Amino acid sequence: MYLIKDAHIVNEGRVFKASVLIKDDKIDSIFKADVPESIIQSAELIDASDCWLMPGIIDDHVHFRDPGFPEKADFYSETCAAIAGGVTSVMDMPNTNPQTTSIHNWEDKMNIASDKSLCNYALYLGATNDNLSDLLQADPTKVCGIKLFLGSSTGNMLVEKKDAIENIFAKSPLLIAVHAEDEEIIQKNRLHFTNLYADKIPIEFHTSIRSAEACFKASAMAVELAHKYNSRLHLAHISTEKELALFKNKSIDKKRISSEVCVNYLWFSYKDYEKYGAKIKCNPSIKTETDKCALLNALSSDKIDVIATDHAPHLLSEKNGYCMQAVSGIPSVQFSLPLMMEFVKRGNISIEQLVTKMCHNPAKIFNIEKRGFIRKGYKADLTIVRRKELWRADQSCVLSKCAWSPYEGVEFTTKVAYTFVNGRKVFDNGKMSNTLRGEALCFNA
Repeated sequence: MYLIKDAHIVNEGRVFKASVLIKDDKIDSIFKADVPESIIQSAELIDASDCWLMPGIIDDHVHFRDPGFPEKADFYSETCAAIAGGVTSVMDMPNTNPQTTSIHNWEDKMNIASDKSLCNYALYLGATNDNLSDLLQADPTKVCGIKLFLGSSTGNMLVEKKDAIENIFAKSPLLIAVHAEDEEIIQKNRLHFTNLYADKIPIEFHTSIRSAEACFKASAMAVELAHKYNSRLHLAHISTEKELALFKNKSIDKKRISSEVCVNYLWFSYKDYEKYGAKIKCNPSIKTETDKCALLNALSSDKIDVIATDHAPHLLSEKNGYCMQAVSGIPSVQFSLPLMMEFVKRGNISIEQLVTKMCHNPAKIFNIEKRGFIRKGYKADLTIVRRKELWRADQSCVLSKCAWSPYEGVEFTTKVAYTFVNGRKVFDNGKMSNTLRGEALCFNA
């Protein structure tokens, strides 16, 4: 039993001072007044008087590379990074080896996650041109969603047949999470720059190859199909100002089409290729300063519903070479919350909005059972953040197996102190309880 005492609680649009009692795996009580002395004497006490207490972060978009790429990442290494960053639940993408495109492969991967994951987990089922029967067999209480690639990316799970795409939108029993880039535009742009530079295309032209036009065309098509079939659509990693016009500025409770932005599109812009090179190469590409500013400004509205990471580790050696040789992907899950706290400090987003978009809204969009809020009877997935602690990220603190981060050198002003998963203290001021395991997320169908 734990008592988190005198915390600055951020929950459901409010900040208030209170104490929280954790008993077994749940939130037992929330004390806005004095805590009974009997509880103080019997519980393990955590002084949170100078800390934020918020629900654990739910990252709906990670690539943990397990199974198939043990040299880059696995569920153990990447959930260590997640826990250190205050992330208590993750949803992993299907572009592994083998790809998670059948119920059999999904079950095998769930077993891997069960053995290795320190935080809670769920898995997407990947769409292909011909696996509709598998998608229709998915249990909506266990599978978080269908991942549909409308543009090729790592693992090449591109679905390009129009009838297959239409059938997925028409018949899917699950939320459809879409990677939206138009492949025809990408290939046309790639040919243009290949004609100019052969196989030595400078890295900064990745923005022009995987262009804003490619993103908007594919996103608009997905939105059109979702309206046509009344599908539940979640547009992943929005990277452009133009795409924001596709979304309604209203509460997530009134939407069937939701949007996600990732921290890399908020932190970096095209200008940063000069400093970071291929370290910030990702799909969709990092866009212009104008796009970054528009996305930052949209955080305070309801056009952007979720802040995630698209955590995608690769070996640093794979980031060598020109634009078409260096791989795409950025490891981010350990630093997403500290990065967003810096935006809070700068006034780009309020602390209440941060919790809405990193905790509450993912729980609502995916209908996660009893997580994402600080409520009596809910699972005790909680993050305690020191409100004033200066520290600098460096290579020695990176817990992802790839052992690097583009955020090395960033100076942060807040720091995750504790992370609780299912009522258990998994992270305590830098110390990891690595024998504990998370649970499979459950969804209200």
